[in-house]
Amino acid sequence: MEKYIFLALFLLTFVSGAVHADQTLAMQSGCLGCHKVDAKLVGPAFKDVAAKYAADPSEIDRLTSKVKAGSTPGEPLVWGSVAMPPNMAPPEKIKQVIEWVMTLQ
Repeated sequence: MEKYIFLALFLLTFVSGAVHADQTLAMQSGCLGCHKVDAKLVGPAFKDVAAKYAADPSEIDRLTSKVKAGSTPGEPLVWGSVAMPPNMAPPEKIKQVIEWVMTLQ
């Protein structure tokens, strides 16, 4: 029984560490300057983004490209009146953050 409890605690530590690491990556990439996890800041809350897009796994690649490029001038804005600037992080880091965001629904 003790082995199972130890294993469960170990796995919880491992999983929560991975989630924290992706939130840290979001902070390092500048995402948390405009977004919060559960409330609108300049941009939408990450939980709102997850609620809108998480049902379709193909959205991860589209959103990765969208975050990398930022809002295109003249394009209708999806989340309000403020355009999103391009993100200079490597696409694989952006994708990692978006995959984390999709877990927040």
